[in-house]
Order: sequence, then structure tokens, then C-alpha cells
Amino acid sequence: MIVGEGGIHIKPLYSILMKNNLGNMNECRTLIKHGFVEVNNQVINDHRYVVHDDDKINVFGKAIHSQPFVYYMMNKPKGYICANYDKNHLCVVDLIERNDCICVGRLDKDTVGLLLLTNDGDLNHRLISPKWKVDKVYFAKIDQKVTEEDIEKFKHGITLDDGYRCKEAILEIQKASEEGSEIVLTIQEGKFHQVKRMFEAVGKKVTYLKRIEFGTLPLDEDLEEGEYRELTEEEIAILKGF
Repeated sequence: MIVGEGGIHIKPLYSILMKNNLGNMNECRTLIKHGFVEVNNQVINDHRYVVHDDDKINVFGKAIHSQPFVYYMMNKPKGYICANYDKNHLCVVDLIERNDCICVGRLDKDTVGLLLLTNDGDLNHRLISPKWKVDKVYFAKIDQKVTEEDIEKFKHGITLDDGYRCKEAILEIQKASEEGSEIVLTIQEGKFHQVKRMFEAVGKKVTYLKRIEFGTLPLDEDLEEGEYRELTEEEIAILKGF
């Protein structure tokens, strides 16, 4: 990568194709040489052509990203919403150094824990779509005693206040007393305030909620609330395997 005037990032065209998984160096150079690549609607045959961040690139007529995909894990803090802009609230994207990422699913303003962010729209859609059955695991504190009866109700599908019947959920009790409970809940959906509404449906209230796992990726215990890091190649491969 080269830094041009004004700090604008410019990259060789073939390297952008490689970052978008279109082949190795020789294969990407061949694509360019044979006229399959356009930059700003102009066919480019020189693989050394440098690309700016705002250039529009098409390969075989399909748009690709001039900036490589990025994948982050964040330990979301309380008080931030999962949005790219809001005039009344703090947004999680304000905590990272990029403005092109979106949240993979959403966590409520007062929910903390594992949040994935990426500019890879296709992977984002795949991970949040219920049909791919990606587990989301939460730790929660409940204001009352959670019972074996609750476990069965969650297993057979809780019906929310709007009539929607949730898919099977796995409820595990860690501690339970009349003063309150600690539980771990695994779901494969992401309806609005879903975990809270599921417990409201059985007459209980969530007092603390933290996502601890997404897919098979656990929250990095070294991340303090508000901190984030890039996913490793192994972690990205796991997510792309769903």
C-alpha cells in the first residue's frame, strides 16, 4: 500500500483483486491483462495501476471493494447503540477507526459483550440469517428463580408479546434462588430485545445481559469493555464456514 497526497491510500490494482479472493498474484494479473477489470467504468489492462479508496472497481461486471474486507471483535460497552449514526446516542462505530463497518446483528443499548463488525456485507447477512442456524450465546442475570419448567418452555419455543413464536432455545441454569438467577441462553435468532422479551413471556425480568459467544467464537477475555481487535485468519475462516 502507498500513501499519496493528502494521506489518501492507493494500492496496486492486482492486490485489490487478491484481497477480494479473486485469485493469486498471477491469476489476478491475468484478469487485468485480458480486460476483465474496470476502474470507474474504464477497462484497465495494467496490473500496476494504482487504486484510490474512492475508486469503483468491477470484475466481470460485478462491483468489488477497493478497500479490503475487515473483521473486528468488540467487547461492547453499556450505553452504546449498534448503529453507524444517531444524533441522540453514542454508536459503537465511534469506538473504531473506520467508518465503513456495520454491526453483525445488534445488541441493545444496555447489553454488553461480543459484537462483530465488518464491511463484508455478504458474510454479515449470512451470519444473522436464521436459516444458517448460527448460535448466539448469552449470559444473563434474572430477577427471579429460573426453573426446570422454564427450560422446557424455552426448548419448545417461547411466544413473544407480538405473537411471534421463537425457535428452540437452550436455557441452562448456573445459579437459581428466590432472590434471582444466573443463566446461559443459546438462540439462533435476533429479534428486537428478544432475550428480554423471552423472559418477560415467563413473568421474569433480565437485569444484566452479556453476549459471550457468536457462532463458535467466544468473547476474547483480554478485551475490556469498549476495546476491539481484528479477527485472526482462523476466526474469519470459522465464520465463513457457516
